[in-house]
Parts: sequence; structure tokens; C-alpha cells
Amino acid sequence: MKKYDVVIIGGGPSGIITGVTGIKQNPDKSFLLINESEKGLVPCGIPYVFHDLDGVTENQMGPKPFKNAGGEVLIDKVTSVDPSEKILETQDGEEIQYERLVFATGSRPTKPTFIEGYDLEGVEYIDKNYDYIDELHSQTKELDEIVIIGGGFIGLEVAEQLAKFEDKKITIIEMEDHCLYNAFSPDFAEQATEAIQDAGVNILTGSKAKKITGENGQANGVKLSNGDTVPADLIISAIGYTPNSEIAQEAGLEINKHGAIKVDNYLRTSEQDIFAAGDCAGTTGFITGRTDNIMLASTATAEARVLGYNLCDIKLMRNFPGTLSVFSTEINNQAFASAGAIEQEAEEAKVAFVTGEFSTKDRHPGAIKDASTVTAKLTVSPENGEIIGGELHGGKSVGEMINIISLAIQKAVTVYELVSFQIGTHPLLTPAPTKYILIKAAEDAISKIKKNEN
Repeated sequence: MKKYDVVIIGGGPSGIITGVTGIKQNPDKSFLLINESEKGLVPCGIPYVFHDLDGVTENQMGPKPFKNAGGEVLIDKVTSVDPSEKILETQDGEEIQYERLVFATGSRPTKPTFIEGYDLEGVEYIDKNYDYIDELHSQTKELDEIVIIGGGFIGLEVAEQLAKFEDKKITIIEMEDHCLYNAFSPDFAEQATEAIQDAGVNILTGSKAKKITGENGQANGVKLSNGDTVPADLIISAIGYTPNSEIAQEAGLEINKHGAIKVDNYLRTSEQDIFAAGDCAGTTGFITGRTDNIMLASTATAEARVLGYNLCDIKLMRNFPGTLSVFSTEINNQAFASAGAIEQEAEEAKVAFVTGEFSTKDRHPGAIKDASTVTAKLTVSPENGEIIGGELHGGKSVGEMINIISLAIQKAVTVYELVSFQIGTHPLLTPAPTKYILIKAAEDAISKIKKNEN
């Protein structure tokens, strides 16, 4: 029986980064990564294989960085874990002993079992599996009418890519009034919905898929709750993902209400020397303090770095109180990003807030060729001015600007501090120093706080 100091189950972003970081911190320890397949995909790049990338090969990800760091890789499937004996078994009959075990098993698409006909042929998903996406990519090339159920990030990004083929009719069915409603406040979500419509996608918001229709076992349309039917050659369900936590649950690990593995602030599970990170692990909402399950590669790798440092001893203190949910996307050449609390989340959690907003060009003067109008919204506590959330819409500068907001939230920066933020500006790179967008949004929030005090 082989024995390793650290065994990692899963070869996605959280597994690889946990391993690479862990090896750097503990070069004297032996590391093994077990993954079901040799080829993987960059999760966030999957939508772009349908048009902008030349198929799945250009979005391929594998365990090479882990191997280069000195770890061993086993292509196999873990079937059981015995925490008392610290032994796991694989599908090929291997028995492996470990000192420390990491679940980085990721997630799988949630099947819409509540929709009649979900199990018909021609109902597909955005599975993070190389061979599956390769086959789905081939299917989409041959089909003309494609319906996507779900107007979240994956649904919109896949729809936008497929709509670039002029011979295809792409429809999104979304039950909320706007797409991306869970990530943005209503006004930003409305702009995102308009952006995807302008990209040539047919959007049916406020609509519920009641039944997937079919003939001879093959799906051919989606019947809505209002009685209308949308014809389809292919249906893609994009309603979310479910943690891969079954083996952990069978091993006796505690699972939260979302089906994710319960972990503490250092990614430790309920069993001694077993950890979990990424989509399979539970998170805590930054604002709500409630059990959450944010499935983002950026969140997964942040957790993995903390875990990699602390696998053997706690070397990196982690005092941050919750997951921020830092999102960004680009739809029809318009960027959207958010971090922390959006308006409806704060309202639901009964958190008092004001918002500060400002719009300006992200170059100066605004006549410079690649200038874009950027709108920023900060969600701010009126009690102390602390920034608890932010949203951005505009050009590509939004992608990094949201990371500034994220850091401000993590470090409890107030709008009073942000107005004295020392910045570097340049006409070809940033907004004007006289109206830097985040500073002006902070000033707007301060004015509203003062107004409320009077």
C-alpha cells in the first residue's frame, strides 16, 4: 500500500493550487493528486469554446504545474474514504494511505428534475468535463435553434457565443425580471439583459420553463408557464451547479444545507486531517454571515492558497469573515462586475445601506479612441461609511477596478478614506485624476450619509 503525506482528490483549480502551494511550503512532504481524467478545462473559459476559441483544445487545463512542483498524479476515481484508518480506495482497486486528505472534487451541473422531460435526449448541460464539452461543441455546430434555461453568467456567456453564428436562433428563458439578477442590483441587471439582447439573443424574462416537450424520446421544445412553446433542436440547462460531496458524506463528513462539505475558516472539515476547498466546500456570506455556496474559480483558488499554506501548520492567518462573491463578465463588448453586497442582498439581510454612484470615461480626455463610459455604484454602511459592496459597468477597465473594490471591502475601507485614495493616472490608461470614478462614487455616498443625518 502506498502512503503519502498529502493526497488531493480533484484536479481543478482548487486541487492544483492547493498542491502547488502546499509543496512550496512543505518541500519535504510527499503529495499525490488523484483525478478522474488527464485532460481538464479552464472552468471560466468553457463558454468561449463555442465560438471565440477554436474548440476545447485551446481551453485545456491539466496537472502539469503540480507535476512540475514535484507532486505525483494518479488518473483514477476515488470510490471510498475511511477517515479512521486514513485509507482511500479507487475504482482500479488501489488502496492509498494518507496523513492529510483534501477534497477538491468540484461540482456538477444541477439537473432540472422539477421540469417534466428533463431526461429527454437533446437536453444538455455545461459540464466541466473535457470530452463532454468537446461533444457538445460538435452538436452546437450542426443545430440551428438552441434554447438555454437560466439567465446567469454561464447561460448568458454561452448564449452570446452561440449567437455569433448568424444562422442560429438562440433563446434564453429566465424566471426573474432580468438576467444576472442574483449578481447585480436591478438597474445593472437590466443593462446586462439589454446587452445580451443587442447581441442577437432572444430573451424571455419573467418566464418559467414548465415542460420540455419531445417526440420519440427526443426533446424538441420548451413549454412555458404561460402556455407558449419555444421550439428547440437543443436545450441547454444552465440553472446552477451541485457540489460533488457524495464520497465525503459517505465517509461521515458533515455536509451543509447546500450539499457542500462543512469547513471552518481554515478549510478544515469535521474529520481530523481532512480538508475541502473549491466548489465542493461550503462558504459563508460576507454580509449575511449565513451558509452560502459560491462557486467561482477565483474563490476556489483563494481558498486553495490559504489551505496550501496551512496544510501542516497554520502559517497564514485567515481572519476574513466571509466570501465576497467577486463576479465579472463581458457581454456584447460591455463589462459588468460586482463584489460584496448588492442592494437586494443587503435588503434581504436587513443591513442598512446607502449607495454612491458616478459615471465617467475611463480615459482622459474622453475623446481618446478606446475610451468607454464606466458607471460605478458603491454599497456603503451609513453608520460608519464602510464599503460593503460595489458594482461596475463599462469597458475592460471594470475587470480590475472591481478588484480594488474587493480589497477595500476586505480591509474595511470607508468612503471617508477612499476620498483621499492616492492614485496614479494617465490619459491612455485611466479616468481623469479630477474625477476618478471610485473616489467620486465615494463622495456621492458621503453626501447621502450626511443628508440622512440632517
